Amino acid sequence: MYKKAHISLYHWYQENGRHNLPWRNIDDAYKIWVSEVMLQQTQVKTVLQRFYFPFLEAFPSLQDLAQASEDQVLKKWEGLGYYTRARNLHKTAKLCQDSLPLTVNELISLPGIGKSTAHAVASFAYKTPVPIMDANVKRILFRVFAKHKANEKELWEMAYKFFDEDRPYDFNQAMMDLGSSVCTSKSPLCMQCPFQIQCEGKETPLLYPTKKVKKTISIRQKHIIIHTHKNKIALKQRDTRFLNGMWGFSEYPHNEDINFTSILGDISHTYSHFKLQAKVYLHNYYIKDHEWFTLKQIKSLALSTADHMALELYLKN
Repeated sequence: MYKKAHISLYHWYQENGRHNLPWRNIDDAYKIWVSEVMLQQTQVKTVLQRFYFPFLEAFPSLQDLAQASEDQVLKKWEGLGYYTRARNLHKTAKLCQDSLPLTVNELISLPGIGKSTAHAVASFAYKTPVPIMDANVKRILFRVFAKHKANEKELWEMAYKFFDEDRPYDFNQAMMDLGSSVCTSKSPLCMQCPFQIQCEGKETPLLYPTKKVKKTISIRQKHIIIHTHKNKIALKQRDTRFLNGMWGFSEYPHNEDINFTSILGDISHTYSHFKLQAKVYLHNYYIKDHEWFTLKQIKSLALSTADHMALELYLKN
């Protein structure tokens, strides 16, 4: 039914596709899986420039990742955010040890691997004929079928309907690139699109999908206390859901009275769902329930961006 559209897509991909991405044209399931997890919440440019190669240099194989400590994994993930991704990578590596499973259902059963990631690994590493579903592909499907809204089940039904089982690898890679560079969210280049004939939403592409109302980002205020004693600094490893496993300084609610006279300054950092505003204090006093580190030792620990900002204030004073 969509054979002509597929042929046009492959011609476009041959000329315009990102063929030089390091996780393409390889069949190493481990490296493909790492790239897919990194790209879930992060732009390709950022992953390439700062994270993909250093991570693989530290953990070149699934076995190396399995044998590493969680602290080591989080340190290499530091700055990439959404640290649950890193912990799930580590958990999955420990479960698999030698190699990732070969089927979609087995992949989905592993920590942190959802349907889209499982389909991507199976398609790109094992050439399994299944479609993928990243944000770019979703947007194309909404427009090709002129759908304002669709739930996950409906999206997957559209994906399979439009899919080319004969060339699953090329189709999936081309769809991602097309959504990234042509069928974009704000300024789609419809005149350059290989789906000009088939796309039902080409006349008014910005109507598909219906834009979600942006939620107001809440502001969280707190106090961050850097405790020092005998040339060491107190840190505590978080066991909360947010930033779990990361090391950080003591924190107190912003409405709690802080009597420390040494104020180092203010920091501000925006996360995906809230903005943090904090005053940073220095307190030369020993406290319990923390671990103590030299500055040199802290360099090997995984800290959140906000804690790094607080540490920079400390080093400047």
